[in-house]
Amino acid sequence: MAKILIIDDERAIRSTLREILEYEDYEVEDVDNGIDGLDLIAKNDFDLVLCDIKMSRMDGMEVLSEGLAIKPDLPFIMISGHGTVETAVEASKKGAFDFISKPPDLNRLLITVRNALDRGSLVVETKVLKRKVSKVRPILGESTPIAKIKETIDRVAPTDARVLITGANGSGKELVARWLHEKSNRSNAPLIEVNCAAIPSELIESELFGHEKGSFTSAIKQRIGKFESASGGTLFMDEIGDMSLSAQAKVLRALQENKITRVGGEKEIDVDVRVVAATNKDLLKEIEAGNFRMDLYHRLSVILIHVPPLTERRDDIALLTQSFLEEICTDYGMPVKKVSEGAMEALKALPWTGNIRELRNMVERLIILSDKTITEDDVKAFANPSAPVAASAQPAAPQTDFNQFKNFQDYKDFAEREYIKFKLEKNNWNVSKTADDIDIQRSHLYSKIEKYGLKRGE
Repeated sequence: MAKILIIDDERAIRSTLREILEYEDYEVEDVDNGIDGLDLIAKNDFDLVLCDIKMSRMDGMEVLSEGLAIKPDLPFIMISGHGTVETAVEASKKGAFDFISKPPDLNRLLITVRNALDRGSLVVETKVLKRKVSKVRPILGESTPIAKIKETIDRVAPTDARVLITGANGSGKELVARWLHEKSNRSNAPLIEVNCAAIPSELIESELFGHEKGSFTSAIKQRIGKFESASGGTLFMDEIGDMSLSAQAKVLRALQENKITRVGGEKEIDVDVRVVAATNKDLLKEIEAGNFRMDLYHRLSVILIHVPPLTERRDDIALLTQSFLEEICTDYGMPVKKVSEGAMEALKALPWTGNIRELRNMVERLIILSDKTITEDDVKAFANPSAPVAASAQPAAPQTDFNQFKNFQDYKDFAEREYIKFKLEKNNWNVSKTADDIDIQRSHLYSKIEKYGLKRGE
């Protein structure tokens, strides 16, 4: 049922409009001045506003402007007993859906109301579809670190400088990479993504550089690699710290010479690619450990962008939460829920080991399980924060019989199995959350679960 607000200082007009609209099964509220009307618009989710132009406390045109500033997609139908063409044009320029003269013609009023409501529904549906199709979401936040990141993106994006993005899992590294491409001169060309950690080491070179037919057993036809696919655009190499040393050497050559050679091929192929890389690892420590090439690090890190964890930008949690509330409630087709002050403070106090990804999942859970207003008790009951459990609440660990292990590898497998099982149970068998918690790729965790035959509730 559509919800309509009537703002008019004439009681007779308000009563007439209310009677007509309620007869058509619309839910109606009315006020006699623009100030109270704006207050209701800010606090409620109306589908349409019918607003008089000539009112004493606040002019209808002011209400229109301020109302659209609060809810940009809210349709306004302006009503006036002194209607002229000039007034109608002015109202349209300010964003009104339509203009009706007093006394309103019944048929024209109902048709205009239906059209305005249909248009409002289409606007909402279009926004939802655009968001689902587009992978580029806004970078939300007003904290100092986020402001610095936005400024860096604006400066760096128009250039072809390579960028290395660092930060914890779920902090938003991929979003930064997308905006670097979106604001670059290559935005009309493709953004090709490759997750270096999700591809087995023996296949990473084929994935990046392609292969010729017959170059290895399963190479039944020629394949174009990511570098060639991204030529003219941007190649986003996520989790670059997990790439094998042999693949690193080939990537370094590709960056130095702007040429690649397919696996099993001899011909050099020119590529014009801007590389943006990301990692959740400390690459300088990886270099010291011999797992990453220093020369490749310097090639990739012309510009360094560090995305801070959510715990270092707690002031942004309210803004992020509100955005997720609006997005998720709209997707579910329900009114946007509110968050009490106590609930917001409780959210800010959580440890947020999963960062933005964890916050979004938590907001979705709270939307599903709470009432119209999310309370502090809801957060405590449903948030399931990944805070460490107090030691006093833990049962005493059973003593391990070390004689059962034939060799060191058997013990390592046993320890790894028990550790993964403990973490899965702690996170209620949420594999994505557990992978973030223990800092491995989700695909690797699935492999471990299969390897050790782990099952929920065993």
